[in-house]
Amino acid sequence: MPPIRAAFYYPWYPENWTENGIYPATHYNPGPGFYSLDSSSGGLAIERSHIAAMQYGRIQAGIASWWGQGSRTDIRIADLLAAANGTQFCWTLYYEPAITGGSAQIASDLAYIQSHYATNPNFLHVNGKPVLFVYSRAVASCTDTATWNAANDGRFYLNLQVFGGYTGCASQPDNWHQYGPAVAADHQSGHSYSISPGFYKYSEASPRLARDIARWQQNVAAMVASNEPWQLITTFNEWLEGTSVENAVEWQSASGQGTYLDALRG
Repeated sequence: MPPIRAAFYYPWYPENWTENGIYPATHYNPGPGFYSLDSSSGGLAIERSHIAAMQYGRIQAGIASWWGQGSRTDIRIADLLAAANGTQFCWTLYYEPAITGGSAQIASDLAYIQSHYATNPNFLHVNGKPVLFVYSRAVASCTDTATWNAANDGRFYLNLQVFGGYTGCASQPDNWHQYGPAVAADHQSGHSYSISPGFYKYSEASPRLARDIARWQQNVAAMVASNEPWQLITTFNEWLEGTSVENAVEWQSASGQGTYLDALRG
């Protein structure tokens, strides 16, 4: 497969602008303001502008955080897919729930995602299969990997988060990625290259990873040079952890898209 540039995306606004009584739950000021992605309050227009911003940064797909059937994030997926109509932009999901119901839970969720989203023409496919990313909360061992593969039975292209010893698992998914935005760059050889602009959680007094646009530009160049099949941006709009590349007052640029997306555009 040719390299795919994708960004992790969070459809949980406006609810998550408040966390633990703190509003706004971010150290930054998003260019579009503290927006709502709810369809009843203009969310579709924001989602379309987000897609345009990601495409400006040569991002081809969004990996939308998904917390289970009927969750707040779940009800936004249909709108994200609709917002992509006519753009050639694609969406996939980042499966985040803990697995408390074993293979039956996985099978149920996969069937739900298949019937509700995966047949949409704007849902990302690789090698003819709908793509699904899975977070470490749901997979943390070779046993978990085998459970996912058995429940999946080849229906989805599974991209699982790495854990210690993942390369030695007898049962392997389609691919692997790391999600660790407190580190500027992560290279999982043969699988993925991930980059983060910074990490400054809303509840913390100092950043774990300070922003440095020169470093970011170098990371972008290294990611492209890696030619890895998955070239991942952590994140487009996770404002709570301060990992966003979405435009903000703090990094405005003449393009209107901000210096981090400018660097991704090249």
